[in-house]
Amino acid sequence: MLPSFETPRLTLRPRTMADLADCLAMDRDPEVVRHIDGPWSDPEAHRRFVEDRITRAYPDGMGYWTVRTKAPEGRFLGWILLIPADALGPEIEIGWRLVRAAWGHGYATEAAAPVLAHARETLGVAVIADIDQDNAGSIRVAEKIGLRHLGPAGASRYVRFTG
Repeated sequence: MLPSFETPRLTLRPRTMADLADCLAMDRDPEVVRHIDGPWSDPEAHRRFVEDRITRAYPDGMGYWTVRTKAPEGRFLGWILLIPADALGPEIEIGWRLVRAAWGHGYATEAAAPVLAHARETLGVAVIADIDQDNAGSIRVAEKIGLRHLGPAGASRYVRFTG
């Protein structure tokens, strides 16, 4: 079961099919997915990809959390994930994606911190984050939540963080 979290400004709850339209709309912004490979330009493949990620069975305590501002507005900001890397494992990946309007407000850091604490304290696992070397915003989030930079992630354009 996936727990929910609250922070001073945010609620994180397990992502469901009710979040599908918001997730698809977020991914249609080319700036949001600029650093991430995926089926973003093919609407049907994109929908299947997101539906699979929402409905897939993950290990206990892992999955995707939808991030929203606290009530009364409850505005969709994006998601945080804690899943086997590339949905296969064996490493456990932490990641985040937020709508562009949410960038630069500290939301990703605020949302990722309790998920990282959950990974460490409840699940007892270390995590990795593979981040495009040109994605300065996500690199800053990784550093702010205390992940350590390990260097290049294989022969790709990504850099690896762990914690």
